[in-house]
Amino acid sequence: MTSFDLPGADWEVGEDGVPWRRAARVLLFSADGRLLLATSHDLHDLSRSWWFTLGGGIEAGEDARTAAVREVEEETGIELDPDALLGPVATRSALLDFASGTVRQEEEYYFARLEGYVRLDRSRWTELERASMDGLRWLGLDELSAVDVEVFPPELPELATRLLRGWDGELHILA
Repeated sequence: MTSFDLPGADWEVGEDGVPWRRAARVLLFSADGRLLLATSHDLHDLSRSWWFTLGGGIEAGEDARTAAVREVEEETGIELDPDALLGPVATRSALLDFASGTVRQEEEYYFARLEGYVRLDRSRWTELERASMDGLRWLGLDELSAVDVEVFPPELPELATRLLRGWDGELHILA
């Protein structure tokens, strides 16, 4: 990727030539302890797919918590109260390799737990999300540990298990 084909307006080219952005992500749990994840595939390598947490880029003038709430609403239709998010509970500096190139995300993760039933709505997905994302699904931690594709972040099963037991206020630094 070059500066002429960045994935979106929230990406910049870093000093090392790698496109990067700040991102906010949410571990969103149902009342019964299932985690809402998205599944996606590489647009240029259809054999590669993965599960990942909700969230995305932090827009200009936005803080991470506000971005996390906005992204969850855009991706799922679920409106979260920013004050209901715990965290950040984790951070990660990630190099993401796609068939078309590598990008870097500096990620902050938040935790939220819903009460009651919510209806998922994908009507606000962007054109890129409609092309690359395959769906949303509530996964139990046993299901998450058993998936046969990549999971991002790789530490997600362990982090989710710890958070469901109760967040201890510690900021986890993910690899």
